Amino acid sequence: MPTPQSERAVSAQYDESADVRRQRMARLLADMVLGATGIRVSQRELSQTWPSPYARAYDEHGHRVELNRTRGLIAARWIIRSYPGVSWDEAHDLDLTTGVLKPAAQAYAAAGGVR
Repeated sequence: MPTPQSERAVSAQYDESADVRRQRMARLLADMVLGATGIRVSQRELSQTWPSPYARAYDEHGHRVELNRTRGLIAARWIIRSYPGVSWDEAHDLDLTTGVLKPAAQAYAAAGGVR
């Protein structure tokens, strides 16, 4: 029977590898969406009433970077699947430089109302 210390060590290794995978995903998304420093992900496109993964990309100045439908859907699915414990009832922003995910309202307030 494993000791509690070894279970914590395995848990710490898992959390660490999840962070590494999320940072790697953020770098891949940054390469896929040139010029973007952040991606806002939600379960609902503004013009639709049914849920569907949706993403919008922004540059460092908060200006929108064009995403075609396929890339937006891929980015949204990657992000949603990488953060399974997050409630996707509201939009979230992924910082592509750090791999940190924040609720969009919190990121909006931190940016001084930009975006």
